[in-house]
Amino acid sequence: MSTTDGGGALSATPRKTFLGHPRGLVILFFTEMWERFSYYGMRALLVMYLTQHFLFGPAEAQGIYAAYAALVYLMPVLGGMIADKYLGARKAVVIGAVLLVAGHFTMAFEGSGGKESLTIGESTYQIEVVGRDQNRTMFAVSGDERVQISITPEGVSKVGAEPAAAQAADAAVVAAASEGFPAFTPAGGYKVETKRDTAFGEPVLFLALSLIIMGVGFLKANISTVVGALYEENDPRRDGGFTIFYVGINLGSLLATAACSYLGFTYGWSYGFGLAGFGMLMGLLTFLMGAPWLEGRGGPPVPLKGRTIVGVPVEAFFWIAGIVAVVPVWLLMQRHEIVQTVLIPIAVLTFAGVVGFTVFKLKGAERSRMLVAQVLIFFSVLFWALFEQAGSSLTLFADQSTEMPSWFNAGYTQMFNPGIIVIGGPIMAALWVWLGKRNREPSTPVKFSAALVFVGAGFLLLSWAAANNFNESFRVPLMILFLTYAFHTIGELCLSPVGLSMITKLSVARVVGLMMGVWFLSSSVAHIVAGWIAAATATDTVAGVVTNPQLALQTYGSIFGTIGWTGVGVGVVLLALSPILKKGMAGIH
Repeated sequence: MSTTDGGGALSATPRKTFLGHPRGLVILFFTEMWERFSYYGMRALLVMYLTQHFLFGPAEAQGIYAAYAALVYLMPVLGGMIADKYLGARKAVVIGAVLLVAGHFTMAFEGSGGKESLTIGESTYQIEVVGRDQNRTMFAVSGDERVQISITPEGVSKVGAEPAAAQAADAAVVAAASEGFPAFTPAGGYKVETKRDTAFGEPVLFLALSLIIMGVGFLKANISTVVGALYEENDPRRDGGFTIFYVGINLGSLLATAACSYLGFTYGWSYGFGLAGFGMLMGLLTFLMGAPWLEGRGGPPVPLKGRTIVGVPVEAFFWIAGIVAVVPVWLLMQRHEIVQTVLIPIAVLTFAGVVGFTVFKLKGAERSRMLVAQVLIFFSVLFWALFEQAGSSLTLFADQSTEMPSWFNAGYTQMFNPGIIVIGGPIMAALWVWLGKRNREPSTPVKFSAALVFVGAGFLLLSWAAANNFNESFRVPLMILFLTYAFHTIGELCLSPVGLSMITKLSVARVVGLMMGVWFLSSSVAHIVAGWIAAATATDTVAGVVTNPQLALQTYGSIFGTIGWTGVGVGVVLLALSPILKKGMAGIH
């Protein structure tokens, strides 16, 4: 077994393996599986929760999601730096996991959410929606009167009313023609007002998201760094190990999206979020109990004993700092538009600093490898901006514009991606090994270009379906959405696990944690861009129900066509550049 000295340096004694890989990969696999269970279980519900429970409009809900996801991927930059300089990756992972447990359990406190009222003439009704899936029904309630209604661009209709009533052009005539709730009120003859639980529900929501953001910041980059630390330099098992690790991520996602979506849509949002919290707790326990199998990998760069910051022991200082930092993040999440405004300049400055360090502080192969890594990170931004529509516009597309069985809900569509990865990930890992033994494995830049083409092709398929293959309710077949996710998943398998491995291979050892953070920073920027794209797909809703299905489908089709061709085109450009980039990798595949 390998051992470490006080600073984490490794001896050369034989190490125990499991199925040909360092056995520590088993612990990291299950830790990440449970962490992703919590993250993706919550993500499967989040946008629907924002639109149905808190009654945010689609554009605002997607803006909140974009800011949250952007900060989730921004914080690993700081977490990576802290681990590199002070804590080491293992201790940072523990801090992150504890914060994540707290955040996911806090999501289970949902408050009263939002309420909408409908005013017609002198009468005001509360809008009540029953159900959370596509079959939900809308009612107008006032005292003992409870009437099922529908709202379209033409106006508000009483379900089951005589069609002749809808022919009237004057709302007052219609109101006088029927007792109680009018059979039909045209657009302009009514008003909808929304009030949300700003005293308790929303602050708790944003607190929960802030705890999760800080937790991911400490955990995400550093657990991937520990995976890289399990392998020696130029170990041919590294790409395969990262792909197996990636299967763990998606096994957790598959289980979570099924279980959390079922509980959340069937019994209530708090049940789904609560299960996500239990998943994260399992991840924390797995990591703590399995630490000996890591054999000292990912330890602090310098022994922590006796070290202090402003008189506080180093480890205690970062526990305190992590908790205190939740407060400014909580304030930011309540002004999510600020995140979208300032993150891009911060990312540009960070990236410029890394490029400057590379150009002026490094030489030879180290410099060329780092520059190639940064070029690939730049291209990855577009991939993630398109791929991460899954948590926002594609979830709402599933709910608003996809034909689904009665037992199915929009949250379940989040199972497509991880399900394909769990099955296809090992096949892809084996394929890379098989091709590598024959010196025919595509280079990392070629894999990245293929990823962009595949993610673009997925959106082009949806765009085609939106124009040519929909039913009378303006919904496309569920199979089309599944095939879109299949294209996206193939692209993800070409880029994401390979990207994690690429960072650990091409980065200079002393800044590998920072570079892993920059890799996640690219996802942060991508989520802001993804938020802009998703907002462009939004159309009007009342109580979370889209009012114009035809316009919604047309809007999705137009935006998806534009971003689809963009992905394919940029992928082709990167393919043309791949020989130059491969040469710059200086012997590393």
